Amino acid sequence: MSGIRILQIETATTTCSVACAEDGNLIALKSVSDGYKHAENVFGLIREVLAEAKWESRDLNAIAISAGPGSYTGLRIGVSAAKGLCYSLDIPLIASSTLFTLANSFKRQFPEVDTYLSPMIDARRMEVYTAIYSADLHAIKSDHPLVVTDPDVIPELNDQVITFFGDGAGKCAEVLGVHPNARFAVGIELSAQDMSASAYESYQLGAFADLAYFEPEYLKPYHGTQPLPSTNFGSEIKS
Repeated sequence: MSGIRILQIETATTTCSVACAEDGNLIALKSVSDGYKHAENVFGLIREVLAEAKWESRDLNAIAISAGPGSYTGLRIGVSAAKGLCYSLDIPLIASSTLFTLANSFKRQFPEVDTYLSPMIDARRMEVYTAIYSADLHAIKSDHPLVVTDPDVIPELNDQVITFFGDGAGKCAEVLGVHPNARFAVGIELSAQDMSASAYESYQLGAFADLAYFEPEYLKPYHGTQPLPSTNFGSEIKS
């Protein structure tokens, strides 16, 4: 008898990834690093990952989406795709913090590290989207934008060793690296597979996003010029 099957979509950065998980355990994963061509890639990845898991779309119990922060365009594409599928399949939407997913990615690769953890997503120039977690992933400081001008902008460094990682951490290394409590990890990338445990927990708690009104957490005002065209995303994946 099958468990709770969740399709997980991550489009917040230049890597687009899609995973299938059952009862919080990874079943299949597909990803592509192709800039911000998520609109071209996401449905192909969904088809591929469902095929690898040997699932039909009608087998899904929910869809989990990276809720931000991250790329405005990437987030909107992912959320639009997830909403369309949820509507067409009549299943709930689960929203997962992108930074928490990135922190989970770090812990999957470095479970022995016992410092504070600070995932960073590039927000251009010397600004990042970031948060601070304890070694066991309890939130110390919630998601926020931060302009990294000197170590004093992160007062927690004065009391705790903090490991920084993510695509925004590299540009901050020269500024923050002068502090003796700053550590850096390279090669930590966002992946839909690292949404599995939190998405399953949200499903068990009934912590679903409002399908009609949910919007990504941009953390900063969006100053775009043209909205994405209306698209019937739900028709892209047949049940």
